[in-house]
Amino acid sequence: MAYEVQMPKWGLTMKTGKIARWLVAEGGAVAVGQPLLEVETDKITNVVESPAGGVLLQIVSPQGEVVPVMQVIGIIGESGEAVATPAASPTEAAPAGSAAAAPQGQSRPAAGNANQGEVRAMPAARRVAKELGVDLATVTGTGRDGIVTEKDVRTAHEAAVKTPPTPAAPCAQTCAASADSADEVIPMDGLRKLIADNMQASLQNAAQLTVFVEADVTEMVALRDAMLVRHKKDAEYRLSFNDIIAFAVCRALRQHPVMNSTLQQDGIHMHKHVNLGVAVSLDTGLIVPNVKNADTFSLEELKAKVRDAAYRARKGGLSMDEISGGTFTISNVSMLGVDGFTPILNPPETGILGVGRVVEKPGVFDGQVCVRKMMTLSLTFNHMVTDGGPAMNFLRTLADMLEQPVRMLG
Repeated sequence: MAYEVQMPKWGLTMKTGKIARWLVAEGGAVAVGQPLLEVETDKITNVVESPAGGVLLQIVSPQGEVVPVMQVIGIIGESGEAVATPAASPTEAAPAGSAAAAPQGQSRPAAGNANQGEVRAMPAARRVAKELGVDLATVTGTGRDGIVTEKDVRTAHEAAVKTPPTPAAPCAQTCAASADSADEVIPMDGLRKLIADNMQASLQNAAQLTVFVEADVTEMVALRDAMLVRHKKDAEYRLSFNDIIAFAVCRALRQHPVMNSTLQQDGIHMHKHVNLGVAVSLDTGLIVPNVKNADTFSLEELKAKVRDAAYRARKGGLSMDEISGGTFTISNVSMLGVDGFTPILNPPETGILGVGRVVEKPGVFDGQVCVRKMMTLSLTFNHMVTDGGPAMNFLRTLADMLEQPVRMLG
């Protein structure tokens, strides 16, 4: 008996998923638990395992298609098993007064697909049409009930290639030249659109305010240098300013628990532990994996956890649990040479810390003008959850810890 593969629902907020790619070709054998396809959401790309064994009889939703959760995207069954043709949508129903249906058992060629709503075509036909640049609306379907097959697409493409092009009129040539010089248009879809929607929703649904402080991190820099010297025999040892800042953030949140909260429908949730999110930039967008119970780890343990999450974010190995449930986020742009910026909240979190680069500046220390290492920290917080005073006190506590790292031990 055929088994319907559905678009999975990962998390309460997931409404659609995009078919990134099928890992098994139509007609290929599959086993239970075998990787079947990759699905892209607004946060990650995850592998969907086959829920049944047999043969992938039909790919209902091809690569690149965005599908609502729980909708059928493929069918698995036994080799040779018949697959029912999906019911025609209202736009595909025959209009009143059309010709009578062909006798049972006979296929009836479509009179053409143009201006008939969505074109009914096999998944393989859609894939080949995209590859060859064939408009499905111009293809006559010879499959059952006029559905377009892969063969129909290839036949239409061959006919178009053999037909000599009609010489373009002067006006058409001018238009073509204008088209050649037109701007490149990048579709606002996929992960880029989902990120845009989330950022806009963040600004609309929270009263966001950002405060800044310039911290003298000379001692933090000295601590990092000392740690690197201490481990100089270990060629693989690494320690970044971000590692130290992440550790300090967890300690500061202990002293200011309101900043480690989330605003949810039933009220403000004060969390006992810090699920620390770290923004990671990818070629396709931005993702924020989080380390659960980050406040329970030592500096070295937290450093390893954060780096592992960031590495798997870039390689596509995160789970849904690792990108949900965060309570506070750090966004570090120091590697881009930026001094400071205004970060946008990662809902439903109350705060997000922006970290700028370390810059040498003249300053006054112990009554003397000397060169000091300065860093700009920015805190965006939800004014619906907390007032400015508690948020600013948190930022000042964090800055004090970075200026005098011994404070992190308290």
